[in-house]
Amino acid sequence: MLLGKVAVVSGGARGIGKAIVLELAKLGADVAFNYLASREDADILCHEVEQIGRRCIPYQVDIREYDDVKEMVANISEKLGSIDIVINNAGIIADGALATMSNDMWHNVINTSLNGTFNLTKSTIVSMMKKKTGTIVNIASVSGVVGMSRQTNYSAAKAGIIGFTKALAKEVAAYGIRVNAIAPGFIDTEMVSEDVFSGHRDKIASKRIGQAQEVAELVAFLCSEKSKYLIGDVIRIDGGLTV
Repeated sequence: MLLGKVAVVSGGARGIGKAIVLELAKLGADVAFNYLASREDADILCHEVEQIGRRCIPYQVDIREYDDVKEMVANISEKLGSIDIVINNAGIIADGALATMSNDMWHNVINTSLNGTFNLTKSTIVSMMKKKTGTIVNIASVSGVVGMSRQTNYSAAKAGIIGFTKALAKEVAAYGIRVNAIAPGFIDTEMVSEDVFSGHRDKIASKRIGQAQEVAELVAFLCSEKSKYLIGDVIRIDGGLTV
């Protein structure tokens, strides 16, 4: 159970982020999350969390902007209490061959996934170190583990998150802070089209697409005392895609 804990989830309004917000709330955490454009989705999600009986605050904040993220974290701490759990989930895709990839396609993906992870973690880590406790879960991808064709930007960003996870885990373990990562495969969200999934179905041992709830439950496990000896791990949840 996470009763009394305060969690922040980046990119929390839809997809995997939404499932994580709801799962943490069900386990007793108060949750804040940022979103970029989906105000209606954010409001609906907060209402669902409040129906569970937990507090929820949405923030329309660009995860790529450090000063804005820092201000959001300060506001969360003031309204909900100091942050115990950080879930770095925000990410976008802009697939294409490197030969024709624009600078914007490269930088937007890197800035959202990798720099966004830095921004939120940097804004919360000192408070966790002072308390000598905290949990950070970074949502990477199998693209960062094995690389995916036409995803040099996304694969680079997610591989960077994996390296970030391992380095930070060693850096802050002595402060009682656990840092781990999850590397999902094809998950049924707006980011994964049926055409994309069908092209890889035969490579997946389970022959099915994953569900956001399955990722959320793994996140919840990594936030619980049941995983207290897991530090710096990267757990793949891909139905056997990378076996």
